[in-house]
Amino acid sequence: MKNEVTIRIGGESGEGTISGGDILALAAARWGYHVYTFRTFPAEILGGPCMFQVRISDQPVKSMGDYADVLICLNKEAFDRNVSDLRHGGVLIYDPSDFTPETGDFITYAIPFNEIARKEVQLFQTKNMVMLGAISGLFGPPIEAITQVVQSKLSKSRKANATLMEKNMLALEVARNYVVEKLAKHDPYVLGPVEKADRVVLNGNQAVVAGALAAQCRFFAGYPITPASDIMEGLAKELPNVGGTFLQAEDEMAALAAVLGASFGGKRAMTATSGPGFSLMTELIGLSSMAELPAVIIDAQRAGPSTGMPTKMEQSDLSFALYAGHGDTPRMIVAPANVADCYELIQLAFNMAERYQMPVLFLTDQSLTARVESVDRHIFKQGEVQARLQPEPVASDEKEAVGAGATAAHDYARFAYTASGISPMTSPGAGATPYVATGLEHNEYGHPDYEPEDHIAMMEKRFRKLYTAAEELPQPQRYGDAEATIGLIGWGSTEGTIQEAIDRAREKGYKVAALHLKILSPLPDRKIQEFIHSVQKVIVPECNYSGQLANLLGAKYGLQAIRVNKYGGIPFTAGEILRAIEEVS
Repeated sequence: MKNEVTIRIGGESGEGTISGGDILALAAARWGYHVYTFRTFPAEILGGPCMFQVRISDQPVKSMGDYADVLICLNKEAFDRNVSDLRHGGVLIYDPSDFTPETGDFITYAIPFNEIARKEVQLFQTKNMVMLGAISGLFGPPIEAITQVVQSKLSKSRKANATLMEKNMLALEVARNYVVEKLAKHDPYVLGPVEKADRVVLNGNQAVVAGALAAQCRFFAGYPITPASDIMEGLAKELPNVGGTFLQAEDEMAALAAVLGASFGGKRAMTATSGPGFSLMTELIGLSSMAELPAVIIDAQRAGPSTGMPTKMEQSDLSFALYAGHGDTPRMIVAPANVADCYELIQLAFNMAERYQMPVLFLTDQSLTARVESVDRHIFKQGEVQARLQPEPVASDEKEAVGAGATAAHDYARFAYTASGISPMTSPGAGATPYVATGLEHNEYGHPDYEPEDHIAMMEKRFRKLYTAAEELPQPQRYGDAEATIGLIGWGSTEGTIQEAIDRAREKGYKVAALHLKILSPLPDRKIQEFIHSVQKVIVPECNYSGQLANLLGAKYGLQAIRVNKYGGIPFTAGEILRAIEEVS
């Protein structure tokens, strides 16, 4: 019996496919298992095919899995769309009232989901509960773990009532009894008891919200857009509880403008959007860079261009993040790899924005925003909160004239030339020295200045902050063999999948290693060059058509990378990357 199983649920939007999958993942995690989920659903409000996949294991999980061990089809279309991803010898569960599959290389269990929901529970909307009860009876986790999650979720719902709770509990119990009493189990998948650990179960967007609050973000402005809206909704609920301010703006341009205003006022501020909204923010990103105003901007990438596929994933905004804007516009870019990173790196992003006084772009993607992972609780700690560089107080004989602790206005060079490029920054308020934050080119005192030599000096000063940051920021760590012939360089949410592929390749005798970039501006030049020179071939897997990281590495380091691109809206599997390693060996 295997203490690991990957379960895929296919159905129609509105059947409870996604909510049922979420309950299963949370129940398994509470029982003590590691979980890792992936979901896909249509952009329409109701209707259309959707899928939820959860990998459950007693060992840490790095990817969603190559294939489903168990495929649960709530209708015939779900079977047609997903059966090709069921592993050989896997388990197919279907409703015989809907269809009967042709004989195939899989074990079948026929369970009358519709009949149980309609006749025995007498509420068709409990169909997903019937499914969960059947899963518990066949594979685990125990029905008690699922019951606890359902009760917790329904108790928070304004629409729930005692009758609904009773019907859901009945559906779970009836379905579990059905499979235990009427089905003979002949598959190897069982989730037995495991040692429980102190873990938290959450998705990428939830981790971003928690991390932003830990980073002392106190202002958020945004406009709803898939798949970033959960961040806005989470901060709308939580910011008032910590004395913060939430603003739903009329559009993305107004949102970032408000963020820059709050930042000028001394607040840690952020916004969150996706590709189309990010496009609208371009001019304000330039203002943030020129006026040296800290700002954190989350781009939850989705498949484009234009409206594209709002509920599918891609890593296709990297080039835009790097170069969006007219003129030379320094900015920083952070790309988390997993749910834990979303919590930890958003805190780093705020510190980067505050210290280096520029926009920090935080690139997640649709799969990571909704991906549920079980994360050790110990990572959820308050990180360092780095303050802005403050001006030196005025001499004691000047205090009476300008106010204690203030800086003399005629001496305050807001954009002073420094070795690091970082200048002292004040905020409005009693006793503070004012300055003008302008989008015009200016001298060190903030006065408009169009002289060529001054523009050169100020441009060099702004970019010097990136060189300073490159020496101060965390460096990427090599994964795999110290002496490898094949290297992989990745970024963003592909890290776990790449690492799992490397683990499998090394078991087969390949010498392979990876370098995963989480800070893409400024690039860690020394680490990247050391890695490139340590291997014979470099593979760059990324979820976009044009190979945007490969293009960047080629332009900057002359790297002729082997490009492995996937752009159908679905993440890589470890098997796909393993095949790429085998093909170039």
